[in-house]
Amino acid sequence: MTIRTILVDDEKLAIQGLQVRLEPFEDVEVIDTCSNGREAIRKIKTEKPDLVFLDIQMPGFDGFSVVKGVMEIEPPLFVFVTAFEEHAIRAFEANAVNYLMKPVDEDKLADTIERVRQRLAEKKSAEDADQLLDVLAEVAPDRAAEFGAEASESAERFEKLINVKDRGQIFRVEVDSIEHIEAAGDYMCIYTGDNSLILRETMKDLERRLDPRKFQRVHRSTIVNLDQVRQVKPHTNGECFLVLDSGAEVKVSRSYRDVVARFVH
Repeated sequence: MTIRTILVDDEKLAIQGLQVRLEPFEDVEVIDTCSNGREAIRKIKTEKPDLVFLDIQMPGFDGFSVVKGVMEIEPPLFVFVTAFEEHAIRAFEANAVNYLMKPVDEDKLADTIERVRQRLAEKKSAEDADQLLDVLAEVAPDRAAEFGAEASESAERFEKLINVKDRGQIFRVEVDSIEHIEAAGDYMCIYTGDNSLILRETMKDLERRLDPRKFQRVHRSTIVNLDQVRQVKPHTNGECFLVLDSGAEVKVSRSYRDVVARFVH
């Protein structure tokens, strides 16, 4: 699959440098470049690229204005390129795949392209499933109903209640009430906002029981219920904190910042 890409930056040298760094990626095709936000909006609407590398600070329409300007169409994936780390949180809120600091690091660029590939593959899988349902609905409506039921059953296989034996008692915890989970060896500390319980189980096993659309790892030892996130706060070195409904703050490490970019809007 070719990733049709547009580069947007008001500095010509920055565009040229990014083009050179993208050359090793054979599946990335730079179809156009833009030197300002208005031009970028026009090109994105007409060319419909898969991916846009977008400078944040530009005269007139900045990078965030460009994102807002193309929301009326199905937008491409965005990677923000910036010289200022304080823009990271707004990049997350704009649902960017990633943000890169200038000058662009080659290893971080490679990681970003891999994330783009994964996002596009997931999108294509969802589109393929929708197209299959449309075809089935026309030629085999009974099978289409079965297919939809199977998808529903897949979502239902995740736990709704978890039994936790703690302090000699068994607690039945509604999964939706869990705010976050922290690991300590083979023990999990489950926080529900007004209570905390200890469960003897590995994080890997517990993750299998939870719906990944809601529960995502944001740190090597932390899982968060994304439905209970109410705020994102910046921190140093590309990290940030998620503020939960209870007021608790959970740190997101740099390795998992794409989770915030994808799920926290």
